[in-house]
Amino acid sequence: MKVDANGWLSGVARINSPNQDARPARTPIGLLVIHSISLPPDEFGGSAICELFSNTLDCTAHPYYEKLKGVKVSSHFLIRRDGRIIQFVPCRRRAWHAGVSEWRGRTRCNDFSIGIELEGSDFVPFESPQYLALAKLTRLLKRIYPIRDIVGHSDIAPGRKTDPGPFFDWDRYLS
Repeated sequence: MKVDANGWLSGVARINSPNQDARPARTPIGLLVIHSISLPPDEFGGSAICELFSNTLDCTAHPYYEKLKGVKVSSHFLIRRDGRIIQFVPCRRRAWHAGVSEWRGRTRCNDFSIGIELEGSDFVPFESPQYLALAKLTRLLKRIYPIRDIVGHSDIAPGRKTDPGPFFDWDRYLS
């Protein structure tokens, strides 16, 4: 994998999300935020995550989706259960993944972070191919951007978010 000047990875699927905008000028990318998502909750393998990130989710297709009506959210990357990576937003742009957030006294973490979603939930372990893909992607991003910290969504939005959840093995990932 390589990253072009705009922050698009080669060799991965790409779905351009409209839920992005420009980062503030001269704002280095210093934070990597690990998330987890499943749609419907605790179900894997469908197209709903990609549809949510591209604003094409049919909110009548499942009762849970009703609460997602009008939600505008994205992430830079999604890592599927089998380790496949999909990119939605180029790294040089701001993806709308963190929401109300704070890290080390700085608010608006979307301004200075890259968001990586893992297909998963708070109730099941993640898969080995996900850890391998996440580690490879992390090493690549750290070579390109001045990433100093790697955190979970729960770390930057405590009390509001729980992901990546108790089944995410931080020791395994960071080693």
